Amino acid sequence: MSLIGLLKAVHVLSAVIWVGGMFFAYLVLRPSLSVLEPPQRMALHSQIFRRFFLIVWHAMPLIVLSGLAMIFVVYGGMAALRWNVHLMLLLGLVMSGLFLAIFFGPYKAFRAAPGPASLDAIRKLIGINLVLGLVTSAIAVL
Repeated sequence: MSLIGLLKAVHVLSAVIWVGGMFFAYLVLRPSLSVLEPPQRMALHSQIFRRFFLIVWHAMPLIVLSGLAMIFVVYGGMAALRWNVHLMLLLGLVMSGLFLAIFFGPYKAFRAAPGPASLDAIRKLIGINLVLGLVTSAIAVL
């Protein structure tokens, strides 16, 4: 396998895991939790977030590093890139920053004292990140 093939595989698989995880959690899992009582929902959210955020802590740096490696090692730098790659990089960095804001903001509060306010803040920010991830994915194929 070539270097570019390996970098693309790591990049795309990490993005699929992150964006796909948000899509599943937001549109399938979250609505399905309504059958549980609030204390059970909070306990389940605690387990889900712990596992999902651990996965994102691995996927997000792999996306950023593989993307930067492709830009600078394979394509020779930023000047050689088309507009869609610049936009994809920008959106990816915004998504990464938003993940960090979720993790060190409302998720930190949720871990300390699980409650509806922090849960709602996490949900809203993940929703924004999901939209950004879907838009970034669409831009990637342009």
